[in-house]
Amino acid sequence: MDLASKLFKGDRVIWIIFMFLCLISVVEVFSATSTIAYKNANHWAPIVRHATFLLGGFVMVLLLHNIPCRFFSAFIILLPVSMLMLIVTPFIGVDANDAHRWLEIMGIQFQPSEFGKLACVVFVAFLLSKRGKLTENQIFKYILIGVGLTCVLILPENFSTAFMLFGVCFLMMFIGQLPFGKLAKLAGILMLALVLFLALLKFTPAAITQYLPDRFVTWQGRLERFFDGHKDNLDESGTYKITDDNYQVTHAKIAIARGGVFGQMPGHGQQRDFLPQAYSDFIYAIIIEELGIVGGIFVLLLYIMLLVRVGMIARKCDKSFPKFLVLGCGLLVVVQALANMAVAVNLVPVTGQPMPLVSRGGTSTLISCIYFGIILSVSRFGANIGNEDEEEEDTENPENPSDEPSGETINQAVEGEREDNPLSAVETITVESKV
Repeated sequence: MDLASKLFKGDRVIWIIFMFLCLISVVEVFSATSTIAYKNANHWAPIVRHATFLLGGFVMVLLLHNIPCRFFSAFIILLPVSMLMLIVTPFIGVDANDAHRWLEIMGIQFQPSEFGKLACVVFVAFLLSKRGKLTENQIFKYILIGVGLTCVLILPENFSTAFMLFGVCFLMMFIGQLPFGKLAKLAGILMLALVLFLALLKFTPAAITQYLPDRFVTWQGRLERFFDGHKDNLDESGTYKITDDNYQVTHAKIAIARGGVFGQMPGHGQQRDFLPQAYSDFIYAIIIEELGIVGGIFVLLLYIMLLVRVGMIARKCDKSFPKFLVLGCGLLVVVQALANMAVAVNLVPVTGQPMPLVSRGGTSTLISCIYFGIILSVSRFGANIGNEDEEEEDTENPENPSDEPSGETINQAVEGEREDNPLSAVETITVESKV
């Protein structure tokens, strides 16, 4: 227990949530990557890769939660860097799933949008903490420019990420109590733009879409399948038919239906062999199939508990920057998790959002661990949570230098000198009279 208390500092509840999510991730990714394992000469390669990223992320959490949270403002430098990477990604990026979302540098592939999300959260938290030095209009303008440009660069290749990121930053501005009138106008403009964009997707004829970018056709197809797809899934005899358009959603529903209350147990799921993204976008459906409704609710509650705990940490923070920083990190993780779950149960159209810390993915896993490291650092240095052991040690061992004798010791030494040397008593009286 002493080693654990010294190693895992900060909020204990956040640590427990982190450990449970890592455990669920290892079990379910190992189960969901069966199709990849069959195609690989080494059947253990997929889970070893994922476990390596989780281990690396765990080390990052241990390092970050020992760094005072005030130093995390340095992550703002990632904002221009991520913008530059997002600009070049459509031209030199790696094409995967009909989108250029990845960059490859020295054989390492990563998503620049993940770094952009982290940079935007830190950027917004930093500006909101400068309310005394900057006016509210300046803060609002700078946030709108920085976050807006980042989201515009992300949007062409990943609409859902841009939409989610701006929504989280908008919530941070609302919590930061920026002028409500400006936020209301911004929300109205964005809602109008979203309605116009959806109408454009809905009513643009195929004769025109063939000249538009491929992503526009992809968005249009997803929207049509979500709203109108169920009408075309029955044949003349009334039998439900599985097509290429409804393939993922249908098998996700089958997985959820097979799960029941307690599930089929890990390793006994069937739909992992049919869902193309069973270990990423649709991992929540596999969790429900293998762990049942009980397991699905448990995972949901882990993220809800994370959000509640983050709110408690923010309330205990004395300074503004760690308060807004921990709220931004918690909101980003939880909103992304809820988006992944909503896709799996067919509440929203299919997006490419992985479940933080659970889905398989290198960049996503490492960045999610960075969020947890920041949250733990804020809980420790900003909210003073989890430092009880250090305070007890300070109480048991008060700061009193051993080489500096106390008053009682001095008196005993003086009395001893008086007994050994009669002249010392005269010298002592003379010194005392001069004082």
